[in-house]
Amino acid sequence: MFIVGLYRRLNMGEMIYHGKVKQVWSTDDPNVIEFRYTDQISVFDQIIPSLVPRKGESLNRTSCHWFKLVEEAGICDTHVIEMNAPDRVLARRFDVVREPGAISQDRENVFVPLEVICRHYLAGSGWRRYKRGDAPAEEFGFEYGTVLEEGVKLPKPYLEVSTKFEKFDRLLDRDEALEISNITEDEFDAILDIVVKVDEIINQEAAKRGLIHVDGKKEFALGKDRKPVLVDSFGTLDEDRWWDAESYANGEIVQLSKESVRVHYLGTGHHAELYAARQSGTEDPPIPALPQEIIEKTAQLYADMFERLTGQSF
Repeated sequence: MFIVGLYRRLNMGEMIYHGKVKQVWSTDDPNVIEFRYTDQISVFDQIIPSLVPRKGESLNRTSCHWFKLVEEAGICDTHVIEMNAPDRVLARRFDVVREPGAISQDRENVFVPLEVICRHYLAGSGWRRYKRGDAPAEEFGFEYGTVLEEGVKLPKPYLEVSTKFEKFDRLLDRDEALEISNITEDEFDAILDIVVKVDEIINQEAAKRGLIHVDGKKEFALGKDRKPVLVDSFGTLDEDRWWDAESYANGEIVQLSKESVRVHYLGTGHHAELYAARQSGTEDPPIPALPQEIIEKTAQLYADMFERLTGQSF
């Protein structure tokens, strides 16, 4: 449950970690950390040298909305204690072990070094892998030889697992995911099951508001007795992809997420240049700043989508 007002007097300490779009700060309580969401925006594991006004507030408030629904549904524990500012949230602290395979199987209160992606439609990197021939139709649950189109609904939720703590996200098969995290088969399956149940809530809520939840990613820790705990943030325009349902029904895909920014860099040729550099092992080309017009449209999108997803005013 969210504990309202319990930690309002905590003095913030030092920055522990600075990610692509958020910072993690210590507090006077060693078991509590504060997430601070910035207005930075990133794509393809690169931070764009442009700020999107109030983006951090939108991310934080949207994610806290979903955490609350997950807790009310009793699906699993979460790390959230209290949203203590529009762009900040106090959360339970978990140990972070960055060395692959180094987490013992009796350790509690530790971050799981995996990211779980759940896809409901063929889009984004999933579509690009299929188009390149790297992932056949049967990989996504279709019959062998089926010719797929971008945006097709998948027969069932498709789960992927990727790395944390490497320079770039990398998809893992089950064996390597278990080796890196050193969690048990049952713990791994419990996490995957939670992801599907959480997405059922998201999909139902999105459908009520004329939205399609295309895909999204989630992260976990193991708490007391190694029970899975949902952590970080999810269900936002950064972690998840959203389409307009009415447009989709009429045969058109209208992007309502950070995917629109990705599309900009795909159109400029930056993604192709970046992909070639990473394939050859050379240095990433710097990502150009966003045009002011796209910054303004993106800021408005984050505000509008907060209201559509949560039913609250921004």
